[in-house]
Amino acid sequence: MPTEKSARRARPHSPLTLDAVLTAAVDLADRAGVSALSMRKLADHLGVEAMSLYHHVANKGAILDGMVDTVFAEIDLPESDGEWRTAMRERTISARAVLVRHPWAIGLMDSRGNPGPATLRHHDAVIGILRRGGFDIAGAAHAISLIDSYLYGFVLQELNLPFEGPGELEDVAETILDHMPADEFPYLTEMIVDHAMKPGYNYADEFEFGLDLILDGLEALRSKVR
Repeated sequence: MPTEKSARRARPHSPLTLDAVLTAAVDLADRAGVSALSMRKLADHLGVEAMSLYHHVANKGAILDGMVDTVFAEIDLPESDGEWRTAMRERTISARAVLVRHPWAIGLMDSRGNPGPATLRHHDAVIGILRRGGFDIAGAAHAISLIDSYLYGFVLQELNLPFEGPGELEDVAETILDHMPADEFPYLTEMIVDHAMKPGYNYADEFEFGLDLILDGLEALRSKVR
């Protein structure tokens, strides 16, 4: 009877490429988290021997670098000739969608010391839209730090909430209300009943509300500099 290993060897597959390795690594991390990633598990996922991976990547660190670059490549770049606020808004909304798809990436996005071409292109485009939009170099640095801190923090909070979507939110809210004395926590009760449980409320909408406040503040900063 063939073993699992021999069956894996016999399994037909496309020629291995760096793109295929990185795509599989991202897929594996999406399914099980980046902590589950190893050369052996990645090779199993691809249906190849682990040693064949080393023809394309030097080590696991190189894979992580490539995975981060792959994620950055999915984020829409701001239009080079666009108005700064619109460009940064669209870029940040795109980045949120990408990070929700790849929740493991948040802890790696700015932690790698060997950025790839997509990562460098992304950062250069973001700085460029701010500089052409009237920010001095210090203002551009402030803007990037503020926007990305909000972006990463919101996504982390969003991913760890005990519900997905308005339907589950209502179920969780009702459970909380059933076990919470309303007279002891009047403001929390008001927030749940008169806001979170209102028809049409979606927590995800809070992201764009907060982003617009940040952009308003950055516009005020930009105006002062000019």
